[in-house]
Amino acid sequence: MALRFTLRQLEYFVAVGEAGSIALASEKVNVSSPSISAAIGQLEDEFGLQLFVRKHAQGLALTQAGQQFIVQARDVLDQADALNRLASDISGNVQGPLAVGCLLTFAQLVVPQLRRKFETRYADVRVSQIETDQQGIFDRLRAGEIDVALTYDLEIPGDLTFVPLVELPPYAMVSETHPLAHLPAVSATALKDYAMVLLDLPMSSDYFLSFFSAVGLKPKIAERTRDMAVMRSLVGNDFGYAIANVRPLSDVSPDGNKLRFIPLIGQVRSMQMGLLMAEGADSVLTVKAFIDHCHETITNDSVPGMNIPEHGPQAPRPERD
Repeated sequence: MALRFTLRQLEYFVAVGEAGSIALASEKVNVSSPSISAAIGQLEDEFGLQLFVRKHAQGLALTQAGQQFIVQARDVLDQADALNRLASDISGNVQGPLAVGCLLTFAQLVVPQLRRKFETRYADVRVSQIETDQQGIFDRLRAGEIDVALTYDLEIPGDLTFVPLVELPPYAMVSETHPLAHLPAVSATALKDYAMVLLDLPMSSDYFLSFFSAVGLKPKIAERTRDMAVMRSLVGNDFGYAIANVRPLSDVSPDGNKLRFIPLIGQVRSMQMGLLMAEGADSVLTVKAFIDHCHETITNDSVPGMNIPEHGPQAPRPERD
């Protein structure tokens, strides 16, 4: 019996089923909406099933048949990925799909260069990237939606494995005209009377606020944002200072204002940037190759897209077989 569907059609079907919209699925898989619509139509014609109910402004909803179909479609796609990984392991070739997650705070700085070098080195690997917050990384790793993630050692759960790469100390970011801009270092106590722009992401915000609670203080939060670029522009326009661990190569805000970066001292801890994965994921050849690539590319002396202090603290290197 001839195969009546393709893996690509199943991929598009699952993407639409999860997104509830052809337009959103199009963004997720980076394929045009007409191509996805055609694939869904072909699946429905081939199997004689209506997989979706069209709800106009509400998008698409899976029919009863569609709900059963999507479960099997996911299984088929998982098995296809497993075959790809098995072929890689048997042949010794690094190939197939690799889904890489990354924390929002540094995705735009680190991932593009890291990915380009990896794909150049391993031409048969197809990398997809997902930017999200820390909880989103946990959820997607557990769901098998990403293979490995680049993130911080923030509240790592026991069922996931963290491999440290580099240590990043915190600093205060201020405008060039801020009253504290001349200082060589600054503490939470010195910052407490000034307006703060908080990077308000799950777990990250708790980390930044912990510097104040450790000394019995509360900061004056004047602005909140989930976007690093917006935070830098707010600081550059004197809406307040911010605290971060990621320092881009440019000391200029996105809208052109000069910024100063002052080391944070006192009861603070550095953040470790590293790789997070499900237990045993590093036994997969492609994942292992990516881990090795990250160890070579992200070091105490150099992180893609970032300015590293010349005499910053040194991160411990994990033991490796």
